Amino acid sequence: MALFKKLDDLEEKNVPASKAQEEEHVRTLILGSGPAGYTAAIYAARANLSPVVYEGIEPGGQLTTTTEVENFPGYPEGVTGPEMMEDLKKQAQRFGTDVRFGIATSADLSQRPFKVTIDEKKVILADVLIIATGATAKYLGLEAEKKYAGSGVSACATCDGFFYKGKDVAVVGGGDSACEEALYLSNLCRKVYMIVRKDHLRASKIMQERVFKTHNIEVLFEHNAIDLFGDGVVEGAVLVKKKGTPEEEEVRIKIDGFFLAIGHTPNSGIFKDYLELDETGYIKTQPGTTRTNIHGVFACGDVQDRIYRQAVTAAGSGCMAAIDAERFLGEQES
Repeated sequence: MALFKKLDDLEEKNVPASKAQEEEHVRTLILGSGPAGYTAAIYAARANLSPVVYEGIEPGGQLTTTTEVENFPGYPEGVTGPEMMEDLKKQAQRFGTDVRFGIATSADLSQRPFKVTIDEKKVILADVLIIATGATAKYLGLEAEKKYAGSGVSACATCDGFFYKGKDVAVVGGGDSACEEALYLSNLCRKVYMIVRKDHLRASKIMQERVFKTHNIEVLFEHNAIDLFGDGVVEGAVLVKKKGTPEEEEVRIKIDGFFLAIGHTPNSGIFKDYLELDETGYIKTQPGTTRTNIHGVFACGDVQDRIYRQAVTAAGSGCMAAIDAERFLGEQES
């Protein structure tokens, strides 16, 4: 009888039964489970904010695709990315964080409590929202990028450059980020190739000058990477020079590391109608805080950090977001 009564109620309200959505009210909702999300959860849980974390499309964040992490404080012998994220998850759960699998598919931030729909099915009403959805590195789309992920392919020179000390590497891209990556690697590696599909660099003049003055950086203009090769690890790259022209030719270079520096896409799309974003989609926060343009909504980690994009800086901003959220709730409830 209860089932039929529920169906009758839905029909009276002209709501199709198949589309009825379950609702749940939580005090603190955290979207994302990388260093920022889990650190925010640790601090929020210890402050009795009853955080609920939805892990998102990539539980553990980008670090789950990293084999070795040697630059995060507290791991003197290093740690794998998945192990470190599991440690952070357990620490958050130890203090009472409710960690759930699910993807935020839409959001309504027009009023509090904020509404976030999970997997297009369940609506979470949140008194405070912490966005830690991260950013996704752009790749060329080669099958070899997946094949050699963690075995020579990387999207972060600062994270993985140390493993290629004294070796030959390549950086794909021609903008400021690519130049910065190449310059960083030039201090560690024997040789750095820059693979640039155009006949010029898009980077600022000062970055171009630094690249051209660095003796162990070689810029390969009008080259496109089409494949990688190697026995279990990257040993070289297959390039096409002057693609689509009569002078087109295949070029092979021997390298140990292949770094992508063609940009990141912040995972902020579902919030664009409500939050202020910069020209590339990063969420804008008030300087020195994680506050967004909407009171009660905070952003931390790579979704709002276009400069550093490191695990330790993401964790630090996660701490800030939890403290900002605690203070906000305290003001509302006082």
